[in-house]
Amino acid sequence: MRAVVAEKASEPEDLKIIDLPTPEPGPGALRIDVKATALNFADTLIIGHKYQVKPDFPFSPGFEVAGVVSAVGPGVTDFKVGDRAIATMDYGAYREQVIVEDYLAHPFPEAMDYATAAAFPVAYGTSYVGLLRRSHIAPGETVLVHGAAGGVGLTAVEIAKAAGAKVIATASSADKCALTLAHGADHAIDLSKTPEFRDAVKSLTGGNGADVIYDPVGGDVFDQSLRCINWGGRILVIGFAAGRIPQIPANLLLVKSCSAIGVFWSSHRRREPESLRADYRQLFAWWSEGKLKPHVGACYPLAAAGEAMRALLSRKVPGKIVLET
Repeated sequence: MRAVVAEKASEPEDLKIIDLPTPEPGPGALRIDVKATALNFADTLIIGHKYQVKPDFPFSPGFEVAGVVSAVGPGVTDFKVGDRAIATMDYGAYREQVIVEDYLAHPFPEAMDYATAAAFPVAYGTSYVGLLRRSHIAPGETVLVHGAAGGVGLTAVEIAKAAGAKVIATASSADKCALTLAHGADHAIDLSKTPEFRDAVKSLTGGNGADVIYDPVGGDVFDQSLRCINWGGRILVIGFAAGRIPQIPANLLLVKSCSAIGVFWSSHRRREPESLRADYRQLFAWWSEGKLKPHVGACYPLAAAGEAMRALLSRKVPGKIVLET
């Protein structure tokens, strides 16, 4: 089978494609013939050993796959050969075949294509946990979503709307703002025209600020967000795409009685696998009802993983980028 590997701390152009033997699943594991795998910003960090998880070289990046079960190990009862499945991994998804623990694999609707399914697990899983399980958004609350046209941001827009919230989206261009509105945002702030967004957020919320702020960007965006959060609000720390990890002034948390909440979904999926199954059941139900519309912005062949990563880093491709085998 073919696999994309980082042989050392790498830039996207350094990735290699090599042939590896067909892997065999052990107890409690299954093998998936990968039809598609999706890119995440963390993929660009892990290949340079800049992510929380630092695998030994060589290794394949990638956290999520969609495909067909081709072998099951002893003790696996939830899947059989021929079943369609999505799965999440600590790394290693940029391959034609992967081995995953059975509790990290999930069935997905027959009507969903493989590219869409591959784009589903991490982004929708992260947003669901952040918005529903960590910040407990309530119908009628206002959710401010940053990076809202990105792969994870669009899922936050959709999930917040499905849960009954009002959504304010921020994005870096008029076209991206239009995309967020098409996915359910009530308002969109174009940061290319309004980089100082805090006054716009306060204006849209009657001066109160946002009840929940979903921030995968960090840096200056986080700093401004703390100044347009409602009393008793919650700011979700999703990631740091801007590159700077912000420092939180504790006095602002104090005077606004607000909370900063970390959302590290990779740990959640292992610590609470049963709740994760329930999350996916709800998410797939919303998808079947037309409330979620995963946006795949571009598809590349597996061998073009480096090019796909560069496209991701350019931030010019809205939604998710997918590799197809």
